[in-house]
Amino acid sequence: MRVPLKTTVLVTGLGYSFGDVVTDPTIPLQNIKADLLTSSIGISHAFNFFGLSSQALVVFPYAWAKVSGDIEEVSASVSRSGLADMRLRYSVLVFGGEAATLEELRNAKRNTIIGTSINIIAPTGQFFEDKLINLGTNRWSFRPELAISHPIGKRWLADFYSGVWFFTANNSFFPGDVVRTQKPMGAFQAHLSYNINPLFWVALDGTFYAGGKSSLNNIVNDDRAENTRLGITAVVPTGKFSSLKFAFSTGVIVRLGQDFTTLTLGWQKSWVSGLNK
Repeated sequence: MRVPLKTTVLVTGLGYSFGDVVTDPTIPLQNIKADLLTSSIGISHAFNFFGLSSQALVVFPYAWAKVSGDIEEVSASVSRSGLADMRLRYSVLVFGGEAATLEELRNAKRNTIIGTSINIIAPTGQFFEDKLINLGTNRWSFRPELAISHPIGKRWLADFYSGVWFFTANNSFFPGDVVRTQKPMGAFQAHLSYNINPLFWVALDGTFYAGGKSSLNNIVNDDRAENTRLGITAVVPTGKFSSLKFAFSTGVIVRLGQDFTTLTLGWQKSWVSGLNK
């Protein structure tokens, strides 16, 4: 998505996820259910990168979680609240996305755009070495990504994203002296959106994850992901430079990992240089 030069956006959000966590049947923790409430605040800024449209984003989340399950046939539950891992993203539109002002974008024709980005998850979240359930991951995660956006007619838009997550090691995994590593995991997304007007649109979303098998002290787990999610997103304008975002998604095929249903509500406010006076 092309954003006018020198645009700063404040992003806030509230998300609620609930459901099961599908685990390797060989581990002692089974029948896991979780409820997770996450609030977030972030800021992005668009700028000129050698003539190309570029954007940097940082998001700070805070989470409340309740997790229950059976440990060797004994039921238990735990609650957590605190900071979750910070997220950062830097993107550049490398084809069809020349840096432009708002007026230039209003007069521009719809065209195919190709972009690239790097997504980073920093280990800023709450983490206890002696606890199995944590809000933070105690590791860095990186996802380089390539995206293509192609208009269909005057109102439809198809977006495709392809990336790979890479993970550093967690050297203090439960019970504190275990090294947890994880192989790369592919992440693929597709979105088909209908633009009611430039600020009001609805989209169908699909996501597929594959890979990410983990190891504990070099002992490989049978936890390779092959998960598919579907959802819907709607963005409704609340002013000339603000909007509400509603989203719903749920797991369709989950081999291992989070089989969550997620509801999110977000609000964003934009400041375009010279126009918010």
